[in-house]
Amino acid sequence: MNSTGGFVRAISAFCVAVYFGHPGVAGAQAYPNKPVRVIVAFAAGGFADTTTRQITHRLSERLGQHFVVDNRGGAGGNIGAKLAAEAAADGYTLLTHTAASSINVTLYKNLGFDLLKDLAPVANTVSVAGLFTVLASHPANNLRDLIQSSKGRRVTYATAGVGTSSHIAADYLLRVLARLDAVHVPFKGGGPAVVAVLGNQVELLNSSAAAVPHVRAGRMKALGVSSLTRIESMPDVPTVVEAGYPGFEERSWVGFFAPAGTPAAIVNLLNKEINRALVLPEVASGFKSLGMDIHPGSPADFNRYLKMEVAKWANMVNTTGVKVD
Repeated sequence: MNSTGGFVRAISAFCVAVYFGHPGVAGAQAYPNKPVRVIVAFAAGGFADTTTRQITHRLSERLGQHFVVDNRGGAGGNIGAKLAAEAAADGYTLLTHTAASSINVTLYKNLGFDLLKDLAPVANTVSVAGLFTVLASHPANNLRDLIQSSKGRRVTYATAGVGTSSHIAADYLLRVLARLDAVHVPFKGGGPAVVAVLGNQVELLNSSAAAVPHVRAGRMKALGVSSLTRIESMPDVPTVVEAGYPGFEERSWVGFFAPAGTPAAIVNLLNKEINRALVLPEVASGFKSLGMDIHPGSPADFNRYLKMEVAKWANMVNTTGVKVD
């Protein structure tokens, strides 16, 4: 009996070792066998941080180790990303970043790392489409109305900051495509930008989740959503495409990355567990209530999407001429 049990344990240990890329290592332990650091490239409390914490909580429960969030904001997410890119490729340092990662490839002259070479995509999680909103008392009822009534006058628009997806997308739509005299008024986050529009200091807001509660409360009016099709949580809001701009899309997303060279078995395990967390009813319903879409998929799926995002934002950045100090 004892010999049989020992044989079974030996076979199990061997299988674990092979699965994680270390065949023949006696006593190999399954990943993770210590806490995992998850660098969030932005400050606590924002879209990336709250999404990360929803997922890492479930990873900790499933994998039996703490996934410790480490907020390293600054430089549009570049500080945290560079830190992760330079970390050991052993699965114990991860990164969560947003659409800003794909924008920054073009927006910044010298990142100090290569997004597509120094970081390995692990999993996309959720995304939320940009939302153009105004005060509820504004005469425009949709984006087409606003654009047509704004010919020959100046329009001010607020966003969460210079170089953000909301800034570049709004600038591309209003100045380049609609050819309006549009002036950007940047704020440090979506919250202050909402306050400026509610206070009638700025006419138009391009944001995402920050504006949704105010639209639902009747304080703001949604003119257009920057998804290719109407979104489930706001089915009455037309898309920018419906306003006459085919193919226009702006989505802010949150994805997990690992340092390049992290063993494929670890990347695949993390991907599987992140996907599992995303479709848990309580997680999925929470995200959807905020107008977010969930994106379970493989690392290869996320890699393909990331490359398309880099190309899309390169075109917008180069066309608008948006620069950061």
